[in-house]
Amino acid sequence: MSEIQKILVFQQNDSGKVKTAGIRDYGEGRIRLEVISIDGPLPEIIDDASDYLPEEIDADLVLDFLRHPDLSEDLAALCRKRDIPVVASGKKIRAEGVITPPT
Repeated sequence: MSEIQKILVFQQNDSGKVKTAGIRDYGEGRIRLEVISIDGPLPEIIDDASDYLPEEIDADLVLDFLRHPDLSEDLAALCRKRDIPVVASGKKIRAEGVITPPT
């Protein structure tokens, strides 16, 4: 049996709820899923995302369902440093290591 893959999901106000439910349903026994939710109002500009994002990320893949562009940019940079691929579906973010398929 192959190794279980760890997927880390970042979302705001349940923005990835439906997709994470699907991953849980179809990935059972093959995927370990962790969800980090950033809820509540956020400032228009976030200069330092360290109040919202973890210092360390341990995952095989990160899914970005964040709505705030500053958080998405900083998450992409954090993952790039650790060679963790990021899927940010439907976003216009253009960063190395980020896959942005249309929704």
